[in-house]
Amino acid sequence: MKTQEFFKVLEVNKDKSLLFEYAPNLLVGANYHITEVKHTKVDSVDCGSQTDAWNETIIQLWESPLELGKTEYMSVFKAAAILKKVGEMKPYDLDSEVKFEYSNANFHTAQLFVNDFEIKENNLIIKLAIQKTDCKAKELCGVPEQVVELAEKVVEKVESCCSPSSGCC
Repeated sequence: MKTQEFFKVLEVNKDKSLLFEYAPNLLVGANYHITEVKHTKVDSVDCGSQTDAWNETIIQLWESPLELGKTEYMSVFKAAAILKKVGEMKPYDLDSEVKFEYSNANFHTAQLFVNDFEIKENNLIIKLAIQKTDCKAKELCGVPEQVVELAEKVVEKVESCCSPSSGCC
């Protein structure tokens, strides 16, 4: 989801509580705070020697250990006000992808992208998901992809794109 789209979702749901689902049926605790907003520029080179660049907005969520029993979630209105203040200090690239950085005792630190959102009762639930790493230069490097169906799952097997004979790196 683009930063601009995320802000629009917040705008039309100001009267709701803001919840984040970081894995199926697992919510960030009601004791979360927005602790940092990063305006990140990614400037990359892949294993096929192709360059790319893009911007990201990364919003960090942190659960305060001092508020463990808290049950009332932050309002969308309050979150939008925080993000607006950040934008006044450091302007957003509204076309950039928005991601959320989060971890807890049972979930490793990760940058999660917005997969979807849901309105449930008086809650706006932002559904987050991980994005698996991938070789961007498969075709250029001649890396074959095999798709295997296993126990109702599709598993992608990719041979190393960094083998000495691949012509990459």
